[in-house]
Amino acid sequence: KQWYQRRVPITAGVRAMLNTAVQIRDGAISYSTGKNVEDSDQELVHRLFSSVGLTLEAEEKHLDAIVGLSGSAPAYFYLILEALSDAGVRHGLSRDVSTRHASQAMLGAARMVLESGRHPGELKDEVCSPGGVTIDAIYSMEKAGVRAAMMDAVDACIKRNYELARLNQ
Repeated sequence: KQWYQRRVPITAGVRAMLNTAVQIRDGAISYSTGKNVEDSDQELVHRLFSSVGLTLEAEEKHLDAIVGLSGSAPAYFYLILEALSDAGVRHGLSRDVSTRHASQAMLGAARMVLESGRHPGELKDEVCSPGGVTIDAIYSMEKAGVRAAMMDAVDACIKRNYELARLNQ
């Protein structure tokens, strides 16, 4: 039985993970249905969730990973945007201009990945000219452990999610 079927005496159920961007209808939602959910109900759930963002059906066992990857990700990106904005301010840009440029760059990069279907590393490599400024910036980020820090953040979130789930059993 799925966790919600053990805790709640219902005959059919849906477990979902979404992120806060659903507030502007640009979120990400993953859901898992119980074995007693009718096909017509599952279609309804998918249509309802699709009205507020990308909607993917997931296996129950993957929803905890989705919490760390997508559910909490807006906070990770806000932190990155704030740091980029701070860097712009540090170099003389206004907070507004700095934040708007950083936000649009992040939005554009995300759309490039989603709409092109290409791997993020391939798109990154297209921005990095040999001997150029961007590859130096990437080198600096790799040296500082940015990639590992992002992966560790997802791991920490998933671990804490497991801990909280055990507390609620």
